[in-house]
Amino acid sequence: MRTDANIPDPDGFYAALIAAHEGLTDAESAELNAKLVFLLANQLGDQRILVECIAAAREAFAKRR
Repeated sequence: MRTDANIPDPDGFYAALIAAHEGLTDAESAELNAKLVFLLANQLGDQRILVECIAAAREAFAKRR
């Protein structure tokens, strides 16, 4: 799993992501995020790495408790 910065324009990506959520309800925003996760996961296509990413994302919440 790659954890170093790998997006050529992270600020531009973030701006596009935020813009995609403008005008959506909380439920629509959550649905957009879910669809985006599945589209990006399909692009990656490596289930082992995807499962590692899920664990890493979840770990952040465990550290809060």
